[in-house]
Amino acid sequence: MENLRVLILAAGKGTRMKSRKAKVLHKVGGATLLEHVLRAAQPVSSQVLVVVGHQADKVKALLPRVTFVEQTQQQGTGHAVMSAREALAGFPGDLLVLPGDVPLISHSTLQNFLRFHREGGFTASVLTADIAEPFGYGRIVRRSVMEGHAEIEAAEIEAAEIEAIVEHRDASPEVLNISEINSSIYVFQTPALFEALSDVRNVNSQSEYYLTDVIGILARRNLKVGAYKAPNPVEILGINTRQELAAMDHFLRQQKCEALMAEGVTIIDPESTFIDVDVQIGSDTVIYPSVQIEGQSVIGDEVTIRSFSRITNCRIGMRSTVLEGCVLADSEMGEDVSVGPFAHLRMHTVLEDTVHVGNFVEIKKSRLGRGTKSGHLAYVGDATVGKKVNISAGVITANYDGTKKNETHIGDDAFIGTNSTLIAPVRVESGAFVAAGSTITHDVPAEGLAIARERQIVKEGRAPHRKGGKS
Repeated sequence: MENLRVLILAAGKGTRMKSRKAKVLHKVGGATLLEHVLRAAQPVSSQVLVVVGHQADKVKALLPRVTFVEQTQQQGTGHAVMSAREALAGFPGDLLVLPGDVPLISHSTLQNFLRFHREGGFTASVLTADIAEPFGYGRIVRRSVMEGHAEIEAAEIEAAEIEAIVEHRDASPEVLNISEINSSIYVFQTPALFEALSDVRNVNSQSEYYLTDVIGILARRNLKVGAYKAPNPVEILGINTRQELAAMDHFLRQQKCEALMAEGVTIIDPESTFIDVDVQIGSDTVIYPSVQIEGQSVIGDEVTIRSFSRITNCRIGMRSTVLEGCVLADSEMGEDVSVGPFAHLRMHTVLEDTVHVGNFVEIKKSRLGRGTKSGHLAYVGDATVGKKVNISAGVITANYDGTKKNETHIGDDAFIGTNSTLIAPVRVESGAFVAAGSTITHDVPAEGLAIARERQIVKEGRAPHRKGGKS
């Protein structure tokens, strides 16, 4: 929207979380609370300001493309907005104020809220919700649009302006009966907001400046303050405790599984399957119980992912299979690839189409060409491996010399025999054959046979007897 800026309040410590980490940096559904809020805010305005305080450096590192405002002392929500006075000096438009801990708020609700504010000609507007158990929340006290009349139509109640926001601890029994609560999401005409903030005082038990006081100040000045009810109350729920964090995480993951199943993904046991909100999965993929898929992972169509595997920031091509107990991170698999069981891919490993990586194989920062196989018990690190290579059991690329990592190159159609060690930097060219048990320290030419092991020596009669004592 034009003539609109967004201010996200992210300076607080979140004392009820009992954490050294800033509250907005805690994650639900694989993204921080603050990232969820920012994603909802950016579609409504390209100009987003974030108020930072506690662990400001870590919050800044998380969000590279926003403007930051420092709140050096955390003295309440009103004080947080006051910190942005200089950054917003002379701005005549509307300011949308969001707490940094409402991960379910949607951009569509924010757009409808802003439209309500502008079409109603309000000086300030509050996003509200009706909830069944409003204990602890500030209540919305509306002005009656039909004073003296016994019956008020629902539509007229919705159009009523706000008289005040009353905090739970200050509410009378009559006010406590109100189920409409404050979401702590507001939109203000910016000049009126900062003029009212000048009159806010910190005369309360917390000695803090409350943004809610601005609503009462504007109402007493007979300026229009509107209230817009969120269509889905769950959108405005904030996070204050570890229990609420866990409940929100469960809710988001449940939603994600339901959305994926609606698009044709088979999830055998959604309750034990943990999929982050940004993950993409193609149709006819089958996910078995106790799987974790995290970060920005993209899974193709007709993929099978077996139990107890963890996949983080990976791309997996069509018809590929991840067997039980695999750990895959920051890597890419082509189409018709098979990995596992108990395999480990990491650090930007790439497996091209039809590669097979078997049980107890670790691939680190390497590329394996089409049709290459490493069936079991191998370590391939810092290597470029060609097409149709056979990497036998027990093969190791010795990539670290104590000072730096070195690279291994293996050409197409090469065969690396069992229990061989390739001491990098080294090249095994196309079609070469490394005999089992070899320690390779020099390059092997194309079509060459490399045997690098001691000649076997047998000394008769020197083995101990199976029974008895003679040796």
